[in-house]
This record gives sequence, structure tokens and C-alpha cells, in this order.
Amino acid sequence: MNRVLKIASLLLSYPTKQLLDECPMLVAALDEEDISARHRSLLSRLATDIGSLDLYDAEERFVFLFDRTRTLSLHLFEHVHGESRDRGQAMVDLREMYEAHGFQIDAKEMPDYLPMFLEYLSTLPADEATELLGQTKHILTVLKERLKKRKSIYMNAFTVLEAIAAGKPEKKLVEELLDQPDHDPDDLEALDRVWEEEAVSFGGNRGENACGPDRMQRQMRAARRKPPQPDNTHSSGEG
Repeated sequence: MNRVLKIASLLLSYPTKQLLDECPMLVAALDEEDISARHRSLLSRLATDIGSLDLYDAEERFVFLFDRTRTLSLHLFEHVHGESRDRGQAMVDLREMYEAHGFQIDAKEMPDYLPMFLEYLSTLPADEATELLGQTKHILTVLKERLKKRKSIYMNAFTVLEAIAAGKPEKKLVEELLDQPDHDPDDLEALDRVWEEEAVSFGGNRGENACGPDRMQRQMRAARRKPPQPDNTHSSGEG
């Protein structure tokens, strides 16, 4: 489980020459994991696809999908806080949760970047990792559906993550996120307008038992009280 989360983290990171060179090793590592044949195949196909590309083409595809399309952002809080002030506090809480477990990140990196979050989860016990991943399940489901619509092989990673995550995605949250317009990445003027819009609050008050950012943030704050664990330093390949 932990290595599967680590591999998913790498495959969803910004492509580098090192990542492309190591894709065959990721495929070999997946062969040793105790996961379903379907999930192994999905991640192996994604790794093989990324590794087969020219670096420039891999970078261009990644940017086109995840950097120029707000609704496909790999920053988790983009989907639940937008540019609201709550996002800043959520970032602080998430960073402190990392640090409480001895997981150090570079100051320049955003704590809610999904590959980083997955790498952090890969350092936790399996039940804790799947439960915490489950708090983002509505986002994973929406990203999977949007990538499926675009016929992107990156959908494979989200299919596996959705299956690993505990619980079920809250239907209302998924519908609200999918209702947001999916703008054309080639329409730069429209993209500028989208990024300048005021923050959108998805789902309103979800209640104490809801699956989503409210519960996740409570867990982040609780994590501050946990004793530090051995250091695990993240080194991101994000460009």
C-alpha cells in the first residue's frame, strides 16, 4: 500500500528526465505489490506511457492538463477553498500536520499539492493513510471523471486512488464540483477571467461528520498533538 501511494505520487508529479528514466523501475516495483491485477495494470500503463514520451511532450501535456485547467488542479484546496482566506489557514494546518509526523517540505512548496500529500500518506500506517485519503475522495472522483472525459491516461492514477481511499465520496460535493464550468485551456482570456473570480465555497456547512475539508482540517489540528516521528524529507519535481 505505502509503495503504491509513493508510485502514484511520482506519476502525478511534474515530469522530469529522472522520472521518465525511472518509469520502467516503477513498473517493476508494481509487479511486487499486493494489489489487484486491474490496479497494477492501470498504474503500469500510466508509467509506461509517461516513460515513452519525449521530455518536452511529457511536460507540455502535464502543463496543459493540470496547470492551465483550474478544474484539474492538483492543489487540493483549490477545489474546496478557491482563493478564500480559509485556504491560507488550511495550508498552515496541513503543513503542521506534516511536521508533527516529521515530514519536512521545502518552504516554496504548497502543502496541498496532491503528489506531496500522497508521499506523506505513504509514510503512515495503511489504515490511517486510507482514512485520510478518504477525506479527499470527492476531489479524486471529480478529477477522475474530468480526466475520463478528456480521454487522458492520467485517469488511471485517480481510478486507483479512488479505490484505495476509505469510504464513499459525498454525492452532493461531487455534483457541485462537476457543475463548475470546465474551461478550454487554449482560451487564455477565459482562463484569466476564471483565475480572477472571487472564491467559490463548495457545499456550504457540511456538518461535523461530513467527508471533506472540515473533517480533514480537524484531523490536521489533532495531529499537532502527536509526537514527532523520524524525518522524511520530500523532494518535489514540480516545475
